[in-house]
Amino acid sequence: MDGYKPPDCVRIRVTARRDAALYLGLAAAWGTAFVATDAALDVVPPVSLAAVRFDVAALALFAVAALLGHSLRPRGRGDWAPILLGGVCNIGLHHALLFAGQRTVPPAVAATLLGLVPVLTPAAARVARADDRLAPRGVAGVLVGFAGVALIAHPDPSNLAASVGVGLVLASAAVWTVGAVLVDEDDAALGGLALQAWTLLVGALALDAAALLLPGQSFDAAAVPLPTVGWVLYLALVPGALGFLVYFRLLDRLGPVEMGLIEYVIPPFAALFGWLLLGETIETATVGGFVAVLAGFCLLKGDVLRRRLRAWADAVLA
Repeated sequence: MDGYKPPDCVRIRVTARRDAALYLGLAAAWGTAFVATDAALDVVPPVSLAAVRFDVAALALFAVAALLGHSLRPRGRGDWAPILLGGVCNIGLHHALLFAGQRTVPPAVAATLLGLVPVLTPAAARVARADDRLAPRGVAGVLVGFAGVALIAHPDPSNLAASVGVGLVLASAAVWTVGAVLVDEDDAALGGLALQAWTLLVGALALDAAALLLPGQSFDAAAVPLPTVGWVLYLALVPGALGFLVYFRLLDRLGPVEMGLIEYVIPPFAALFGWLLLGETIETATVGGFVAVLAGFCLLKGDVLRRRLRAWADAVLA
């Protein structure tokens, strides 16, 4: 049996199932990140929490990249442009706003609001390119998505803190979208892992500076209880460093459309872990808003989704 190779159809099925397992594992890990953040915010200010998380995550990714023998030296604008823009927008500003919003927004609601990102991203990309306009169905998808967000947010004048928190989470989604549209890695010489390590480092340094400059963001590390230290390390190493490693492996294999869909797999995990660990409950409006945002995305990307789903089904059933 030496040298035996299984048929192509068997290898394809095994690979598809392994990717599906990694996909669900990543969604679960990123779902728990909302719960871990909620727990850690009881002690650590939001910007400082984001800074510590990405300080540790960046160091972990650099260590992995070095152990694997990847080149770590950026070369010119093709590397530095996505590193700087992605670090400031997608890591720094996005997580500062998200963590600040999560002080008053439950984990499942925050995860569901970020489901607007896959709706906003193609719409923003088309706005940025004047020669590429949204079709009527795409416009309808964006409107349905925003209707879902309005249903989730349902501003309450009697609870201003919650309304401000929802606004901060939505602002974090908008910042992420700007970064996703403007960051261009086509001319990058670095590999994905090293590029992401540098991006996390730039974001971490921006957050470190913000934590030092902004009032109310300092904290006494020696006074942080052990459970909170555990939550912070978990955030940095599991959803952070390990999550990004899995994400880039899947992104290379599955492409941006399937990976964009993960935003709709994360909220159920965030809701489940929020209920198990924090006793959070899910409101009917949140569920309805999630369905509306998902429907908006399907309207916007329906043709691509159908092609991808057929290809995935053919690979699994072959």
